[in-house]
Amino acid sequence: MDLIASHEGRLGRILLNRPQALNTLTLPMVREFRRALDGFGTDPGVSAVLVTGAGDRGLCAGGDVRILYELEPSQKRLFADFWREEYELNARIASFPKPYVVIMDGVVMGGGVGISAHGNRRVVTERSRVAMPEVGIGFFPDVGATWLLSRAREVGAYLALSATSVAAADAIEADLADILIHAEDVEPLIDSLVAIEAPGDVDAALRPLARQPGNGRLSLHRPLLAAATAHENVADVVAAFEREGSEFSLRAAEDIRAKSPTALKVTRALLLRAAGAPDVETCLTNEFKAACRMLATHDLYEGIRAAIIDKDRRPRWSPDRLDAVSDETVEDILAGDDTPLPAFKSWDQTPYSAWRG
Repeated sequence: MDLIASHEGRLGRILLNRPQALNTLTLPMVREFRRALDGFGTDPGVSAVLVTGAGDRGLCAGGDVRILYELEPSQKRLFADFWREEYELNARIASFPKPYVVIMDGVVMGGGVGISAHGNRRVVTERSRVAMPEVGIGFFPDVGATWLLSRAREVGAYLALSATSVAAADAIEADLADILIHAEDVEPLIDSLVAIEAPGDVDAALRPLARQPGNGRLSLHRPLLAAATAHENVADVVAAFEREGSEFSLRAAEDIRAKSPTALKVTRALLLRAAGAPDVETCLTNEFKAACRMLATHDLYEGIRAAIIDKDRRPRWSPDRLDAVSDETVEDILAGDDTPLPAFKSWDQTPYSAWRG
């Protein structure tokens, strides 16, 4: 089974079980995850939920976009069903009414961020690498990431446009995670969680294992990031990094320039919209509209080809320049089409408070 849901005492457990594919998500997995979460959320015998990934490489590397690439052209629009149900799950996690503990050990990317960073007890280790790398495959940070990253301000904009991955300290500073523990403490933590009786016991299990994350790498560059990402135009962001001239800023400019121009402009527009959004559901709806339109773009399939299918890391973007992507093209993508939108469902209970340390 690709996803295993189980009870251990008063703990509801969800295990992503595709270690050979770095636990990438499929539509059946999303559906089973939702069923399990709904059951745990309403079961008075469950005090908390724990989400983990099988294997030693990571929690989840995202949605399995290889499936999208391999669909027949006439069938590709069916992938919208995956996004719709995935985004509904992301919103369900964001408002989960009980402690939701997720172990973000190893690789946590794309859809992996969607099932973790919206939770209220997000645990990273010294092995964690967290990223929203979608602009590198001709797409944009989705799964509610525009909500998360827009609230991380300059760090979030940099992560979205550069697709870089970060370690635990930066993930915590960007509010994509809460708690750092040593990887060797993961199993002792799970043992403690299995023994809980009440929701309040979860934090009592976490606190003794929490470690100081220290300063992240990006904290050293916050003034630069703030100055560069203050520009709304992606070309101006790149130019600002180039003008600064340090090794870090030149690498940032190079990283952004290598990504899909269409995806970069759509990403920037979605982040700007997300900054003024009232809730994560609004951002997920905006992302869904854009995702459905991206199904008709060249760059999404070319990006998947270069990164996942042929793995030559040499995508041929079309258009291949930022100035060749018109504002009209971006607005057309953001407008979406007539695909039915996600339908978000609220919990009856009040959501459990976020981690306070």
